[in-house]
Amino acid sequence: MALKKHPTIGCCGIDCGLCPQYYTDGSSCCPGCGGEGFEKKRPSCGMITCCVKKKGLEACGECDDYPCGKFDKFTGCGDSFVSHRKMMPNLEFIKENGFAAFLEQQEKRINFLETALRDHNEGRSKSFYCIAAALFSVEELSEALSLAGQGEPLKEALARIAETEGQELKLRK
Repeated sequence: MALKKHPTIGCCGIDCGLCPQYYTDGSSCCPGCGGEGFEKKRPSCGMITCCVKKKGLEACGECDDYPCGKFDKFTGCGDSFVSHRKMMPNLEFIKENGFAAFLEQQEKRINFLETALRDHNEGRSKSFYCIAAALFSVEELSEALSLAGQGEPLKEALARIAETEGQELKLRK
C-alpha cells in the first residue's frame, strides 16, 4: 500500500517522478517517495515520518513549521545531485502557491518527460531528459518540444536552452 497519494512528489521537494530510477524496470525501480513498496527499497526517511505519518501532508512545504531543522543540512551545502538542487525551490513554490499548483506543474513536467522518452529517446538519453525536466521551466520544456516538432533534435534544443540559461545537463557538477 502506498504511503502517499502523490508518490511522484517527495516530502522534501524532490521530483521523484522525474528521476531515472522511477522509469527503470526491474529491482532498481524506485516507486517514488511513499509509493507502493517504498519502505522496502529505501531506508527510513525522517521527512516521511514527520510529514506524512504524523501530520498527514504530502510535502513539507504545506507544513506550518516549514522550514524546520530537518532542512539545515540542505541549505547552502552546494549539493551537486541534480534532483536535490530543486528541493528548496519546489518547497518554496508549494508554500507560496499551494500543493495543487505544484502538482499541476509536476504533471506537465512528467508529460514532457514521458513524451521525450517515448518519441525522442535513442536508448541512452533517459537521465538527460530527466535532468532537463527537473531543471527547466515548463515553458522551456514546451519550447524544446515545439522545436523538436519543427525538426530540431530534442537533445539539441534542450542543450541550446541549457546553454542560454547557464544550466548543466549532467548528473553531477
